[in-house]
Amino acid sequence: MKMKAAVMYGPNDIRYEDVDKPECPDGGILLKVMAIGLCGSDIRNLTSDSRKGAYPHIYGHEVVGVVTMAAPAVTRVAIGDRIFIHPAIQCMRCESCISGHSEACQNTEVKKPASAQGGFADYMPIPKTQIDHGYIFQIPDHISFEQATLGEPLSSVYTCLEKINVKLNDIVVIIGAGPIGYFLAKLSKLRGAKTVAMVEINDTRLQKAKEFGVDFTVNSLKEDPIEKIKEITNGRGADKVISANPSTAAQSQSVFMARPGGIIVFFGGVPKGALAKLDTNHIHYNNLWIYGHYASNGSAIKNAFELAVSENFPADQFISRVLPLSQINEAVEMTKTSDVVKIILKPNT
Repeated sequence: MKMKAAVMYGPNDIRYEDVDKPECPDGGILLKVMAIGLCGSDIRNLTSDSRKGAYPHIYGHEVVGVVTMAAPAVTRVAIGDRIFIHPAIQCMRCESCISGHSEACQNTEVKKPASAQGGFADYMPIPKTQIDHGYIFQIPDHISFEQATLGEPLSSVYTCLEKINVKLNDIVVIIGAGPIGYFLAKLSKLRGAKTVAMVEINDTRLQKAKEFGVDFTVNSLKEDPIEKIKEITNGRGADKVISANPSTAAQSQSVFMARPGGIIVFFGGVPKGALAKLDTNHIHYNNLWIYGHYASNGSAIKNAFELAVSENFPADQFISRVLPLSQINEAVEMTKTSDVVKIILKPNT
């Protein structure tokens, strides 16, 4: 049998075409994909030689759907269940998992192979390892599939803010007004941050940021962002500064926006080989703490999903467009060139 899928044949070569429908894996399930978010990492992968010639390949990881087949031994879910599946697979047995850093799980035996099919397709096979070691949650009947997809991008944001303990009355600076920057702003406010400032080079995105609770916006092409943050904080600096963009220049500037004893987070990945220049004397004498952040741990994944499907969470603010999977190329271009926050793609339409 055949199904439709968005298949990558190389950089910027994505074809919506017929492919073989996968079978239900031994010990796993077959998921009918009902909605899937288009992530910034998806766009980087789809527009670069992300697999170093290992094509064709089907990407997509912000997946929700309905169980259509299940192996006999599967008891965790049943046919007909509406489920959210986080892409992480964590063993909860290795040193990293036991110490509370399951996002750095060291157990390669439970990880999915790089060749595993993603969710930009009508159907997606979920292997036994993901059933046994992954994060799968039931979607409440009154919550749309589109809203439930937000659980995945929220999980990394939730993990970050939990790690650095954004709390009541904090002053938070976020550099980068992309979807992750908007999530960071909204969750910082939900956690009690008194002031959130957004630094960005695009005025349209800065204006959009105000919808997510941002109190101050700074266009770093038009004014010195370091001096502006000092002005906003009455010379004190921010409690937490999060660089959520792919710029080493932003990372270099971020250390000067934090107060003495403050925290800086490098959330956004930068091009491989790119190095940031850091004033380590300034870091040393101001007792600054610098963290790298990547991925999500188990407790944050659960909490982020529950937040995403909460009736009090403003999902409509984040979902800009819902498009059929057949329009994935248009969705990629739209995300790169316009002020959309999040595009959700719908297979099986």
